[in-house]
Amino acid sequence: MTGRRRTGAIVNRVARLGCAIRGVLALILLALATAAIAAPLADGLLRDALRERAEALRNGGDVRPGGGVIAARRVIPEFYESRGFAPAWADADRRSALLTTVRDSASHGLDPADYQIDVLRKLADEAGSDPLKMADCELLFTEALIRLVYHLRFGKVDPRELYPEWNFSRSLGAVRSVQALEALVRADSLHDAVERYAPQLESYRRLRNALSAYQAIEARGGWPALRPGPTLRAGEHDARVAALRARLAASGDYVSSGTPQPDLFDDGLRTAVIAFQSHHGLEPDGAVGRRTLAELQVDVGRRIEQIRVNLERLRWVAQDIEGDYLIVDIAGFSARLYLDNRLAWQSRVVVGRPYRKTPTFRAVMQYLVLNPKWVVPPTILREDVVPNVLRDARYLAENDMRVVDGAGRTIAPAAINWARYRNGGFPYQIVQAPGAENPLGRIKFMLPNEYSVYLHDTPSRALFGRSERAFSSGCIRLERPLELAVLLLDDPEQWNAEALQKAIEIGETRTVPVERRVPVMILYHTVEVGDDGTTDFRPDLYDRDAEVSAALARPFRFSTAGRAGNVR
Repeated sequence: MTGRRRTGAIVNRVARLGCAIRGVLALILLALATAAIAAPLADGLLRDALRERAEALRNGGDVRPGGGVIAARRVIPEFYESRGFAPAWADADRRSALLTTVRDSASHGLDPADYQIDVLRKLADEAGSDPLKMADCELLFTEALIRLVYHLRFGKVDPRELYPEWNFSRSLGAVRSVQALEALVRADSLHDAVERYAPQLESYRRLRNALSAYQAIEARGGWPALRPGPTLRAGEHDARVAALRARLAASGDYVSSGTPQPDLFDDGLRTAVIAFQSHHGLEPDGAVGRRTLAELQVDVGRRIEQIRVNLERLRWVAQDIEGDYLIVDIAGFSARLYLDNRLAWQSRVVVGRPYRKTPTFRAVMQYLVLNPKWVVPPTILREDVVPNVLRDARYLAENDMRVVDGAGRTIAPAAINWARYRNGGFPYQIVQAPGAENPLGRIKFMLPNEYSVYLHDTPSRALFGRSERAFSSGCIRLERPLELAVLLLDDPEQWNAEALQKAIEIGETRTVPVERRVPVMILYHTVEVGDDGTTDFRPDLYDRDAEVSAALARPFRFSTAGRAGNVR
């Protein structure tokens, strides 16, 4: 080939290449132009779809994105309206962050299924660029976020549906739902932003750690079951000892040292049994009798459920636990006073018997009564006093009690037909004078409430040595009442411990207003984690755990019972 022909061939190839390049460029420009047109078109279709769904929700329409359920039928339309129906979950990383946060709800004892996690995953996978599927994805992701934040803030279960008299705080306060939701979807870390809605209490953090620990035990296969049999005691040989040792080792109560004799109940095992008993509300005698065996037989799944129930209970009351407050834990048989969020006093308590339950409620401490007289409550009058008088006419005199009418005049017991009032309707009051045998002791703490429940001293001091202390008729007996009184009076000059004791010794009934009018919360928690990280499981004294557990298992719906309605 001559040089001229070679040159011509090269020119032709360059020309063809140029045409090809121009064609590619033209296709790229066309694609870009198409994308430029398609992007706003797709965005417009998505916004239209969101608007239509929001309007349907407002009008009570049956909107089921991806087969899921929308419960926040007011907030979701308001949220999308406030942002001009712009999507909140278009970014795949953002959707992934919410899915991770929903999965992590299990660490709070909540169930990811309550946030429709399987439907969320399906919608996230299928949405692609389809505006209708993207709109479905938007609604259900926003619904999941609202539900989760709502549950962390208030609890999944509305306690007023279980206990109509419930009077603890349940409000978003100054927080506006739409603005709060917008802040969440824009947060740098969605997970951290959501976590801030959970109780920020040390007790809650510890209980979450306990849940994680017991879930790990369950993942390892739990602990072995023990065969029934006679009481096991230290020094005895028994084939069940090896299983007992393995059971206590699995729950962390027994730590092996050396190589124990397999069937010998040695001192190391006895120490482990005492630790187990102490953390399960049992008398710590070191022997495995009927009650201890029953607690050992409770499987790890039931312990996990017990922790979940008590995490829920903490969510119910977390808003009230701040600053100065006094907590009485019925199931824990304890009372604690916190001043400026610091533990200032604690005491063992005696609470109501299972058939005369101490109620759960919130009230404010108002005043103390020194050397109180005791006006017998109607229930005790009907169920105890009247039957005792019918059995023994000397009962009132022997207990320093008198009958008084509405004007305070004394009525002779012999003038009353007691048999007429076996079933109630007694027209008088029975009053016991102050003194050493008065069941209120030397001081009572008044927090006006509809149940006529108060805190008080008691002459029955021996009861505080029991592991279970449910012996009252509903009121709360304190082991260390005078220390509490000094703290609440908060007047070191006039009402130090010595001055208070002198006023009591005078013997006169006296009402003293308290300087610190602290909220008093009567609660019921069957699990608590101590400062050392040890988990205490208490007997379910009033059989209340099962109803909370059942309510947690029911499908979620936003409460219609009043104050929570502003978050719907």
